[in-house]
Amino acid sequence: MPDQLRTHPHKDYGNHSFSIPFPLMDTTQDNEESITGLLQRLAMLRGWSAKTTESYRTDLLHAEAFLQRHTSSLMQADAAALSSYLVSLRRKNAFKESTIQRRRSALSTWFNYLQDQGLREDQPTRHLAKVRKSRPLPKLLNEQEVQALLDAPDTSTPTGLRDRCMLEVLYATGLRVSELVSLSLANIDMAAGLLRVLGKGNKERLIPFGEEAAHWLQAWLNIRPDTTSFLFAGRAGKAMTRQNFWLRIHRHATQAGIKPLPSPHTLRHAFATHLLNHGADLRAVQMLLGHANVTTTEIYTHVSKARLHELVNKAHPLGKH
Repeated sequence: MPDQLRTHPHKDYGNHSFSIPFPLMDTTQDNEESITGLLQRLAMLRGWSAKTTESYRTDLLHAEAFLQRHTSSLMQADAAALSSYLVSLRRKNAFKESTIQRRRSALSTWFNYLQDQGLREDQPTRHLAKVRKSRPLPKLLNEQEVQALLDAPDTSTPTGLRDRCMLEVLYATGLRVSELVSLSLANIDMAAGLLRVLGKGNKERLIPFGEEAAHWLQAWLNIRPDTTSFLFAGRAGKAMTRQNFWLRIHRHATQAGIKPLPSPHTLRHAFATHLLNHGADLRAVQMLLGHANVTTTEIYTHVSKARLHELVNKAHPLGKH
């Protein structure tokens, strides 16, 4: 990188006005060659595959093209210039948040390397706001759709009765599917109406289930084969797989005319949402779901606007009573 630098005075980036240093030799071709060369060295150090290296190159050259139009470059850009670039990606509304996050990560890796190699004294991405991935939510089933799904299995057959019981327990407790298929007889306390579940991080929690789930659990226990310790066994008495249960849900949802087809997680989401819509406390729902952080519970639950207005009017001192 040339030692001689010149400064373009007060280049305007939206609401920012600042000075940007850039090399005397700043043609697009020269910069692309410099980026590619440095990136190949970085790839060798990191042991990247050709595909990973090319992905980084594509992201970096995309940023370079923007910065070149604003009299800067990836060798010389400061935090304000990079912030302007990331903002432009959002304004175009043509990029997913995951793409913007990946490009910010590529910039961070790039400037860390320049700093390590003594080509930069600073690390301009260090103070940029991080891009948070939005977590897509599954389709929300309303209460009528849930009931239609629960009613779909043919309970006159052992398989249908098992499926009905699994769906009832899933909706009554908000279990993860992995937790549901790993349940054993020892996890159930029918007298107390409780399930003992070992969730993520080997954290145990007790979850109550209502009368409807208890009814179907008892019906299943009356005919359940006693050749396995699993509550809901698959073939040969082995634990049912998550994939197999997903296929069972798709079959029953198709029969019930539910579109798009729900996933097992959809019932967990419906469990939390319907509880909140009927007045449950968010912290209580957090405990039932086994979330370590309440913000995770907020992501997985929708509270209707009508319910929010009702809560405010009921609880706020200036609300309508």
